[in-house]
Amino acid sequence: MKPALTALVALTAAPAFAHSGAHMHPHANDPSWLPFLIGGLVVAGAAGLAWTRSK
Repeated sequence: MKPALTALVALTAAPAFAHSGAHMHPHANDPSWLPFLIGGLVVAGAAGLAWTRSK
């Protein structure tokens, strides 16, 4: 049941449901989210590497 629920929850936040108009939180059309994505991936990778080496 959990995988089905997870898939349904993921679909509720799909970019296809994004509304149009000017607002403070841009969706995927503004490249300002790219540094946050790359930074998050770097932090997650470093944390994963540190975790695997500590075992």
